[in-house]
Amino acid sequence: MKVLRIIIKVSGIVQGVFFRYTTRKVARKLNLSGYVKNMPNGSVFIEAEGPEDKLKELLKFVKVGPKNARVDQVEYEFTPPNYQFKGFDYAF
Repeated sequence: MKVLRIIIKVSGIVQGVFFRYTTRKVARKLNLSGYVKNMPNGSVFIEAEGPEDKLKELLKFVKVGPKNARVDQVEYEFTPPNYQFKGFDYAF
């Protein structure tokens, strides 16, 4: 399977609803590397690398989010990987 990188920006009610926590949990379960972080404008930014099918599973999750989230918009793009991450965690 082809290894890719995905950059995702999620807007809506996505801070203070365990969005980062749940995203990290899902990404780790999928064995992806990268990070998730809250942005000053209230959105969440995700950068992840791994097999294309696993990245698509992560994308499917973030389009819905955890139960208290309301996802209004998801922007994403696939790019070549740069292999800079070890594991998946929060960024600040």
